[in-house]
Amino acid sequence: MRLVIARCSVDYSGRLDAHLPEATRLIMVKADGCVAIHADGGAYKPLNWMNAPNTLNIDDSTWTVANPKGETLTITLFEVLSDVDAELGEDPGLQKDGVEAHLQELLAARPESIEDGLRLVRREYPTAIGPVDLLCRDADDGVVAVEVKRRGEIDGVEQLSRYIERLELDSTLGDVRGVFVAQVVKPQARVLAESRGFRWVEVDYDDLRGLRPDELRLF
Repeated sequence: MRLVIARCSVDYSGRLDAHLPEATRLIMVKADGCVAIHADGGAYKPLNWMNAPNTLNIDDSTWTVANPKGETLTITLFEVLSDVDAELGEDPGLQKDGVEAHLQELLAARPESIEDGLRLVRREYPTAIGPVDLLCRDADDGVVAVEVKRRGEIDGVEQLSRYIERLELDSTLGDVRGVFVAQVVKPQARVLAESRGFRWVEVDYDDLRGLRPDELRLF
């Protein structure tokens, strides 16, 4: 990973144009090629970013990031305050707590609890940025990516979005739709999921552990 702190401006051109005026920011270049620009605030979400796969061309004080969709991110450096490279190595991935891991197991055994006609293809389906909790096929044989959380918040929806971007690069899968599953899905997560075209489903952990399938409560 390369971390650069610099005074810079950033211009995005693609589905729409966006401009970040000159300011001091953190530029993060990950090993997989993802480039993200962060401010000193706003929690984890970058101001702008370009997911892999892409190409990074560095020409003196100008960095140009381009992807196969024709989108470009142009970073103009005015002053570099720090430039550090670090090898992070292979990450073991997020370890789910006991309830969340067991919830995933229960849903893998009974995917029809999420949606009628849903059938499991694989648990922990691998992508370049981590495994999708459940990869399924629906009644029409379409591919469905399912992200399972104990508490459904907006970061889980963002995570599902990133997984689907990676899955759609696999030409053997075709179109992939997303389903966000949790014991409780927060209102903000519901809105974000719907805006991304995802379904959201609330499930009862205790019901999944022991009650009859027809007593499941899905919303």
